[in-house]
Amino acid sequence: MSVSFTKMHGLGNDFIILDGRTAPLTLSSALITQLCNRRTGIGCDQLVTLTPPTQEEADVLVRFFNPDGSEAGACGNASRCVASLLDNEPVLQTQNGLLPTYKQGDLISVLMGAPKLNWQDVPLAHACDTAHLPLYDAAACSMGNPHATLFRPIEDAATLGSTLECDPLFPERANIGFADILSRSHIRLRVWERGAGLTLACGSGACAAVVNAARRGLVERTCTVTMECGDLTITWQDDDNVLMTGPAQHVFTGKLAASWLANVETAA
Repeated sequence: MSVSFTKMHGLGNDFIILDGRTAPLTLSSALITQLCNRRTGIGCDQLVTLTPPTQEEADVLVRFFNPDGSEAGACGNASRCVASLLDNEPVLQTQNGLLPTYKQGDLISVLMGAPKLNWQDVPLAHACDTAHLPLYDAAACSMGNPHATLFRPIEDAATLGSTLECDPLFPERANIGFADILSRSHIRLRVWERGAGLTLACGSGACAAVVNAARRGLVERTCTVTMECGDLTITWQDDDNVLMTGPAQHVFTGKLAASWLANVETAA
């Protein structure tokens, strides 16, 4: 049986979205890896599944999977894409809680929740000041997934990202952001995402960068975050929640061939 999918991207951060709200989805780690493969599958930074919510206040349960088959707790760009795909202004149920969404013309806003700043919640391997880690003087927080922000040239992402993702300080690995502070309201950012590598944009990473920079007194609590393919507006609100606003783009829809699915399952 063939399976339908939608390909979308948020500022170049691209996703395969599978809708399992009416028919059950069966996803193995091998299938996720093959779907995300850019040569033998569709190709994406993350695979996203939609299923019926288990909380009454939510409209859809959303899960995020990395190209290595591991699950991510949050993804800001994918959350905007899902909101764009669905009717009205859906409330998304995620591992990071309920995320309300808002639509303003071509822009989508997602209330990403409050950052977690305690070392146990990031999580880190041992107690330390999350505003000044003993690792390149990075700052860390969780936006539903662990982030460390380094205030150094974004070009370093290609050489340091893979090593720092797996540093022993991060028992669950971490997304590693490299932030250039351009002004009190403007950050340039590149992110090495755990399980995915360098991506063109990272929504939760942009949220973490503003939170971590604001904690250091480097920026105001509302910033433009510029990534490879465009900008996000991030506001760390007075109620501690982080609001992310940016575009979402539908690319194409299609169907996975039954023969391709059978080959993946046979190989697994």
